Amino acid sequence: MESLLCSSSPTPFFSSVSTFFSGQALPNPRPIFPLLHRAEPRFEPLWCTMSQSFEPETKSKEAKLWGGRFEESVTYIVEKFTESISFDKQLYKHDIMGSKAHASMLAEQGLISVSDRDSILQGLDEIERRIEAGEFVWRTDREDVHMNIEAALTDVIGEPAKKLHTARSRNDQVLTDCRLWCRDAIDRIIASIRHLQVAMVKLALNNEGLIIPGYTHLQRAQPVLLQHLLLTYVEQLDRDAGRLLDCRARLNYCPLGACALAGTGLPIDRFMTSNALGFTAPMRNSIDAVSDRDFVLEFLSANSIIAIHLSRLGEEWVLWASEEFGFITPSDSVSTGSSIMPQKKNPDPMELVRGKSARVIGDLVTLLTLCKGLPLAYNRDLQEDKEPMFDSVKTIVGMLEVSAEFAYNITFNVEKIQKALPAGYLDATTLADYLVKKGIPFRTSHDIVGRSVALCVSKNCQLQDLSLEELRGLNPVFDEDVYEFLGVENAVKKFSSYGSTGSSCVADQLDYWVAKLEINQPRPN
Repeated sequence: MESLLCSSSPTPFFSSVSTFFSGQALPNPRPIFPLLHRAEPRFEPLWCTMSQSFEPETKSKEAKLWGGRFEESVTYIVEKFTESISFDKQLYKHDIMGSKAHASMLAEQGLISVSDRDSILQGLDEIERRIEAGEFVWRTDREDVHMNIEAALTDVIGEPAKKLHTARSRNDQVLTDCRLWCRDAIDRIIASIRHLQVAMVKLALNNEGLIIPGYTHLQRAQPVLLQHLLLTYVEQLDRDAGRLLDCRARLNYCPLGACALAGTGLPIDRFMTSNALGFTAPMRNSIDAVSDRDFVLEFLSANSIIAIHLSRLGEEWVLWASEEFGFITPSDSVSTGSSIMPQKKNPDPMELVRGKSARVIGDLVTLLTLCKGLPLAYNRDLQEDKEPMFDSVKTIVGMLEVSAEFAYNITFNVEKIQKALPAGYLDATTLADYLVKKGIPFRTSHDIVGRSVALCVSKNCQLQDLSLEELRGLNPVFDEDVYEFLGVENAVKKFSSYGSTGSSCVADQLDYWVAKLEINQPRPN
């Protein structure tokens, strides 16, 4: 079987299922699949062809930095499967930061000389320069970003580089790198959130007084100011930023010096390295320090909530851009066309925002599943936390940026929105409030207005079109002042509770966000 699966000859043709599993032909064999042509392309299973993309096996191998107890080197298949340099090289800057802080601490504690420290720091500066200039060669046989940099440091400065790993393991090293990386990533995402918030507030400022239908169950519900609805997303984004700040505060503790899991007997100063790297303090428990991935889980959870908010925004704008709604028109600069239908103009960026939310949620689920069955302390499984972490951040930043770009490039179709307002009896709840103010219990008011709507449906008219006599036929409490509550404009004016869609309430909300986000754009008169 193995020789057939991994043979370099063309794919074997099995005349029957029985032949495949037993190796014995049956009488009058019939093909499982009809032959389309005689010259079939060669196909070999992945596990037989993987090594073709690797370095030639004749290449001399560098001894592993951990290889002292081993008599054989790993195979290329194992090396390629276990390497992480293809993705964790993104951590190079933070790895170098951590190594500089560690080297300085070792010198301060007398574990290395000042001269060795200076050589290490200069060598790390040179390696960082080479990386950023594109001159650095990342080597798969050096496994990961840590070993690549440490081995390169040995190439650059020689013997002093071998002292850098004193009182340090890759277990605490990688988590230090990741915490530093996540800290910077959170700062970047928060900046992107602020950018989108500003775009939404400016969009609201440019559409003052515009009333739109508000929906529940995707059915017409009550009239709301467009500004009020746009500020809903600003509020959601602010909570998103708050979650990220909370996450940042919790992750800002330093694992460096925890070593493999048990700490060290050498006289290191973990508080010194923690302070040098801007952490709040060292992590109290060395086992927790090297096994914890809560901070990544929390980070990706916060990103997933952001993605859901952006997906809801995307869904709304995709609907509003349709002919059925027609509330917005995206500019050509944020739209795409069809390869076959020349009339099409699609809001693709927001469709992809909606779609990419699944990817961000998937990154979180990947990490949750990865961590759920791991014993303490470190396990190699945890190498797999990097790619979902990197992908989540890259995707969420892209979603935020394109959502802001879209917000700056849409216009609201005022005439079409105004034509759509009469449908749905949006002022019905305001009419119920009128009756409550007249002393009628709300449940009774609800029933009266329901019968008023039924009358309108039978007459094919709006509530404001009913005569006073018709209204009094439903309840004698109705008076001439009822018409001050009917119609969407009058209905919006009647909202007055804190946070409501009333004009003065929304104006207060806008003023708050203009001040908080330091927006210089003046309010329209």
